[in-house]
Amino acid sequence: MIVTQVSHHDLDGYGATTVAAAFADVSRVVHVARYSDVGPVVEDELKRLRGASTAETLLMTDLGLEEPTVAFLRRFAAMNRGRAEGAHHRLVVLDHHASSIDQLKRQNLEIGPDPERAGLLRADLGDPEVFVLIDEAHCATRMAHDQRALYAPDKILPETQAADLAALIESVEALDLWKKGEPGFAGGLALDELFWDSVSTLVPAGHPWHDRFVSDLLMAAAGRLRAGATPAELERRSGELRAGLVDGLLAGEAGDDPTLTARQRLARALARSDALFHPLSDGTLLSFGLDSGTFQRVSDQVMEAGRAKRVVNVQRAGTLSFRSIDGTALDGARAFRGGGHRDAAGGKLPNGSAHSREDAIAQVEPVLNPPPPDVSGSPFAALKNWKG
Repeated sequence: MIVTQVSHHDLDGYGATTVAAAFADVSRVVHVARYSDVGPVVEDELKRLRGASTAETLLMTDLGLEEPTVAFLRRFAAMNRGRAEGAHHRLVVLDHHASSIDQLKRQNLEIGPDPERAGLLRADLGDPEVFVLIDEAHCATRMAHDQRALYAPDKILPETQAADLAALIESVEALDLWKKGEPGFAGGLALDELFWDSVSTLVPAGHPWHDRFVSDLLMAAAGRLRAGATPAELERRSGELRAGLVDGLLAGEAGDDPTLTARQRLARALARSDALFHPLSDGTLLSFGLDSGTFQRVSDQVMEAGRAKRVVNVQRAGTLSFRSIDGTALDGARAFRGGGHRDAAGGKLPNGSAHSREDAIAQVEPVLNPPPPDVSGSPFAALKNWKG
């Protein structure tokens, strides 16, 4: 069964995706930075699942359940009731926020102890394929491991991988639940620092390598902690860990130069990626959510290679960064109430923010390339073909 995962953009959220990837063939992962964006993201998934002919699993991890998300849960259950026998989708929600319990109660959903899973609360949506589970005592990373039977086939991991995964879960849980007295807390802090230093600066979200890179980095770091490395030793060796992973990603890659830094090497590869950029109708290439330093390096490589004369990066917070080689970056920024230099300028989305690349495209395209006016609405249209 196809598995799609939507998870929080923090260490626990990525810990949960790392666990899921160890046990299931997850086809696609969507990371959400703000709980307020969860509603629009899962509504996009609901539209997609309505049109899916075969059953799929949607796994949601570490996402606070705010009102729009609770409304989605109801719509998912209603959609599922209308599907053919054998084609019912599965929804697995693994959460540990007290505020989610409050929100579910406010929305008049029945919550009670799960009879099959001790210590967990389950919201009743009237659908046996919908599992909304909340456990305040454990982080989402541990929940993804303990409840893996809901989204993955039975699988036994190799001994070393299982031990590293256990070390990762212990450290993430100690940090996420702020258990300062736990042995894994110091390691969790070190993992968190490594995570934030690496999650958006090297392989950005949206690129096919992203989740593999971050998960492999977390597992490698957890393995070092398990072997007795101190947080200081892990910090000193973090560059070595990242460089080793980049060596693996770029093995056999044409044009790779191992004398460059990991970030410079990746920028060259990312600049050739069709997955990272979307061409707008005027030839501008749009990317979404790139770290500013990564965008600067990658955009330069893109334009130098002749793929585009202008590129724009849209952040979730709604800021736009334009770069060009023909003096048109400022023109683009002006269309979004911005300014700057002729080849480097910025602006702001009309809606104030974007929750996905598709949302960004929908806001940027009509402003940069407005459709021609509809002349049929003109009072002179009736005279166009009139002959006196």
